[in-house]
Amino acid sequence: MARLRVHNFAVSFDGYAAGPDQSVSDPLGVGGTRLHEWVFATPTFRRTHGIDPAGTAGGEIGPDDRFIAAGDVGTGATVMGRNMFGPVRGPWPDDSWTGWWGTDPPYHHPVFVLTHYARAPLTMEGGTTFHFVTDGLDTALAQAFAAANGKDVRLGGGVSTVQAALRARLVDELHVAVVPALLGRGERLFDHLDGGPAGYECVEWIGTASVLHARYERTA
Repeated sequence: MARLRVHNFAVSFDGYAAGPDQSVSDPLGVGGTRLHEWVFATPTFRRTHGIDPAGTAGGEIGPDDRFIAAGDVGTGATVMGRNMFGPVRGPWPDDSWTGWWGTDPPYHHPVFVLTHYARAPLTMEGGTTFHFVTDGLDTALAQAFAAANGKDVRLGGGVSTVQAALRARLVDELHVAVVPALLGRGERLFDHLDGGPAGYECVEWIGTASVLHARYERTA
């Protein structure tokens, strides 16, 4: 049965998953890049994001890289919040913003973006098409599972999107990467959940020099 999965969701040691004041120059909020330095160092990230497409630069194939790669295994569609797609707020002024990832985003499958403002689907290179869903999380998930054609659906950020799915007990697998950094402000992953994380079992707990990986699976 197809599942809803959250992968490589980085949080600071004080619980923040994004810094404040997202902008074009600070796509992860002020200080948020510190949460993802371990990601940027992995060979899988560098290959899939066009930094080292041939995979010739080397790098350690350790647990960090394995977790990054696992997010794509068996995944047929992605759902994300509008803030993960970009910093534009309110009605779309035009179609010029096409995401943070250039002309060939790393998804290579349908992506469903939660938004309050309609926009035509956006087809990119490499098989990625962004669909903009105005009817809420349930509709986006239904469309994503249909598009995934039996494969799993990955739930991306931002924080409020993952929180909504946890509150509704929709997440089947949750992988949190705890980074030894203190942000002090921003958006905390485990706020406003009303008991949503209950019913999960930790099935993997691995520390590396850069991050502590905790992977949970839903048991109820």
